[in-house]
Amino acid sequence: MSRKESISVFFPAYNDEHTIGTLVKQAVTVVTDLGFTDYEIIVINDGSEDGTAALLTRLEGEVARLRVITHVKNRGYGGALRSGFEAASKDLVFYTDGDAQYDLNELPVLLDELTDEVEAVNGYKISRSDDWVRDIVGKVYRGTLRLLYKTPIRDIDCDFRLIRRHAFEPVELTMDSGTICLELVAKLSASGARFAEVGVHHYARQYGRSQFFRPRRIIQTLVDDLRLWFQMRQVRRAYVAREERDIP
Repeated sequence: MSRKESISVFFPAYNDEHTIGTLVKQAVTVVTDLGFTDYEIIVINDGSEDGTAALLTRLEGEVARLRVITHVKNRGYGGALRSGFEAASKDLVFYTDGDAQYDLNELPVLLDELTDEVEAVNGYKISRSDDWVRDIVGKVYRGTLRLLYKTPIRDIDCDFRLIRRHAFEPVELTMDSGTICLELVAKLSASGARFAEVGVHHYARQYGRSQFFRPRRIIQTLVDDLRLWFQMRQVRRAYVAREERDIP
């Protein structure tokens, strides 16, 4: 049975030559099996230094609905996500990372939670397939952010998300670092978007290494987290003022 809604699926990719090709082809299979006839697959090649660019060039000739956006220089995770959201043109927008730590076959789990009362469905990691240090640091980090920002979901850095495009159209994303995940959730929530959350599996990275756990990236993310805290105070005031103007 075909679906009335259309869907954009996008992947931020950085040095993911070993996984991105499989993800692109799997995405086509998953969305067509789900009944989507109007869809697009987008890959943001964020200045990869391996064979990712060459692989994507070849895939563009093989996958009819694939669109590749290339950043000549690496813009950071936030820069890649911003390009993906700007490029997405369909009713629904789903994204996950190009390193294949999540299973696209779990997209139906998110769709099941996308009721008429929900604008965004976020996955949360059932268990984290990382070493114990990253696991502990991640729990502390997520707990602190939930306390400071009063976010409506438990796992801000689970990048397995499905969002109605109209929900983030009024949202302006500004961060280039990993803080963009927090920014996206916080600003959607402040705008009135309603969330659902569902458990998904998280798998060990098979190739390469995380770009986040490097001193420069960690420092930049923490600085951006603080910048966002001040920015959100202004955002919330703007939404409150807008609501007051709309009251008859």
